[in-house]
Amino acid sequence: MVTTLPALLATLLYAVVGILVFVIGFVVLDLLTPGKLWEEIRDKQNVAVAIFSGAVAIGLAIIVAAAIHG
Repeated sequence: MVTTLPALLATLLYAVVGILVFVIGFVVLDLLTPGKLWEEIRDKQNVAVAIFSGAVAIGLAIIVAAAIHG
């Protein structure tokens, strides 16, 4: 139990940092693009914006995973 606690805490810390980076990345993306991304996807059903947002999500996930892996 003693050795698993630091590993658990490190995992939780990396998860929180990863989620924060992901959220900050999407906020920056929303600020840099004209209009609101969520309104374009939800209300106007803009498939191109949805694909672009998905690509950004994959890119951010790769960056976070590489940063965690070292």
